[in-house]
Amino acid sequence: MYKIALLYKRRLPLPVETFQQRWLSEHSVRICKVPGLLKYVQSHALPQGYRKGELLFDGIEELWFADEEAGRRAQTSEEWAAVAKAGDDLFDTERTVILPIELHVIKDGPIPKDGVKNIEFVTRRPGLDLAEFRRYWREIHGPLASRIPTICRYEQNHTALSAYVGGSRPAYDGLAITWFESTGAMKEGAKTREYAETRADEAAFLPDGHLPIIITREHTIIGASFP
Repeated sequence: MYKIALLYKRRLPLPVETFQQRWLSEHSVRICKVPGLLKYVQSHALPQGYRKGELLFDGIEELWFADEEAGRRAQTSEEWAAVAKAGDDLFDTERTVILPIELHVIKDGPIPKDGVKNIEFVTRRPGLDLAEFRRYWREIHGPLASRIPTICRYEQNHTALSAYVGGSRPAYDGLAITWFESTGAMKEGAKTREYAETRADEAAFLPDGHLPIIITREHTIIGASFP
């Protein structure tokens, strides 16, 4: 299975509510016409996330295809080009980030109904080898973080190696995605010993400080029963 993640910032001064409505209604209709699309999920930032100002991204879009070739065909299709053109007045296209994804399920729990989805934009520690970063994140840090008791599900979205070909450096080395029953459950999880141990371990492979996050609610447009 092949996945593509698109990170979106709305075109200002479009209000957040208007942006989310149009993204969910107008844009999703166009995306659903892209050939080979098996699953399609939008994740919208929670309104309360804007209380302190603008967020790095207003949400992400996740698209699944049968394999990498199907994903490439989709991105060169007339339907994909039409989506991109129609989105010019909705998205700040200069800030759109497209990431090919290698998906690793770390905690294979169910996604809670009406829960929240935390998305962390991950970059590796300066000077750390990419292969070592990916190994450490998946094999050491992932199992450690999965012990935080309020996490319902945890997926690591590693940026696919194809994004690094020819010395290219993608905007992010991956996305850490976790699901919780509520924002309250997230806060409770942050009070636990397991959370403290997870945070302490970040110095081994992540930059100093907190990585940027958005807290979202997801909308599955296609493939509700898809694995």
